[in-house]
Amino acid sequence: MNLAKKITGLGAIALLSIGLAACGSDEDKGSTSDNKTVGESVNYKITGIDPGAGIMEATERAISDYELDKWDLVSGSGAAMTAALKKAYDAEKPIIITGWTPHWKFAKYDLKYLEDPKGSYGGEEEIHTIGRTGLQEDLPEAYQILSSFNWTEEDMGEIMIAIQEGEKPEVAAQNWVDANADKIAEWTNGVQNVDGDKIKLAYVAWDSEIASTNVMKIVLEDIGYDVTTVQVEAGPMWTAVADGSADASLAAWLPLTHATYSEKFDGKFEDLGTSMTGVKIGLVVPAYMDITSIEDLQE
Repeated sequence: MNLAKKITGLGAIALLSIGLAACGSDEDKGSTSDNKTVGESVNYKITGIDPGAGIMEATERAISDYELDKWDLVSGSGAAMTAALKKAYDAEKPIIITGWTPHWKFAKYDLKYLEDPKGSYGGEEEIHTIGRTGLQEDLPEAYQILSSFNWTEEDMGEIMIAIQEGEKPEVAAQNWVDANADKIAEWTNGVQNVDGDKIKLAYVAWDSEIASTNVMKIVLEDIGYDVTTVQVEAGPMWTAVADGSADASLAAWLPLTHATYSEKFDGKFEDLGTSMTGVKIGLVVPAYMDITSIEDLQE
């Protein structure tokens, strides 16, 4: 199913984004419930994801920039974060989480991004494919495909929604590949088949990167590669590409989200190109929560 159809009426995914998400009820509308502030209603807790993720660093920066001294950012995992969101949202209770799009939660829940007047989460970003040095010489066919890879948030969204509805990631990716032969042909144009050459792809456990990595695994296997995928946190992912223990990753969010890693490993990896544009990081709340800016969390 097309993602645009899936989210009709929500208007939730306008740009690929990362940030904080908050939800509350009509009784806990981000300002007061029994005269409670937003912070008091959630015990000044932000439910985060993996501690090494770029979104966590950006959130720490936002906490500092907006002088949210009472707030704590609690690390966990993407799955734990979405579970907490579901529990709170279903009960119409307030919650603040780290979030990003494309992600199925924006199709399932009516969310909106908070304004970020201080620019803590930066401007527009992109998802890039990165490769180890020497990849073009060692695996030229894979290098060409990885460099040509690009798609839209609607493409990615179809796979994420299918997975959320219970499909296995590899099956959802295969279904998308089967239905998009024209796009695959663009990525593989002029590429010769190989005979079992090994390649390893590293990725972070975000729904978006699970979708892209599973698609690329199928595409590379179809021309004869023996593909291994490894799921790690952001720091180990960049380290693996930089030291050559992984060949490539389709999960680099630049220029801000993974800025720390791209600067640390400058000269030790190659940027193979942009797979998705319009990436933007920000803060998110449910449409029914009566706050509009990160500054509202200062109250």
